[in-house]
Amino acid sequence: MVRDMSLQEVLQGIVAMVVEFTECDSCLVYLIDREHLVLCASNTPHESQIGRVRLRLNEGLTGWVARERRLLAISREAYKDPRFKYFGELPEDSYESFLSAPVIARNRVVGVINVQYRQAHQHSGGEMELLTTLGEQVGCALALARIEPHILESINHAELVLSSFLPPGTVASTGRGQA
Repeated sequence: MVRDMSLQEVLQGIVAMVVEFTECDSCLVYLIDREHLVLCASNTPHESQIGRVRLRLNEGLTGWVARERRLLAISREAYKDPRFKYFGELPEDSYESFLSAPVIARNRVVGVINVQYRQAHQHSGGEMELLTTLGEQVGCALALARIEPHILESINHAELVLSSFLPPGTVASTGRGQA
């Protein structure tokens, strides 16, 4: 988030970090496009599926996570859950274990991160906390990606923060030149 990277590079970096930390078999990031969740990043070779795999917000485990704004952990037989949506073109359709967290930006769900294991897997508190935190961080990265660099450079961040402490109509002074 601090480097000048494309959004796709940021998403792939987050996927790589999740895979390294959790040692999962699959990490998928879906982002909301109107009324659909769209696959936007993956650690597995789904190049032909990026941007093409879509599900409505009322479909599947991923849609449930987006709708309910909650973490979901299933340790075994995730594909038997009544909320599960079978795609057919994704090998993850047969994976046993499923961990998913919403991606949140400015208190709105903007996507979902899924972590899956081929075998049954008891999700640790650390894995759940990591995924929840990353969901929030990815949301921040998405919000920042929409801001043009020249606008970001022109913002007086101290004034922005200090103005929240002052009565309405008062202009904050940043005290330039003072140590």
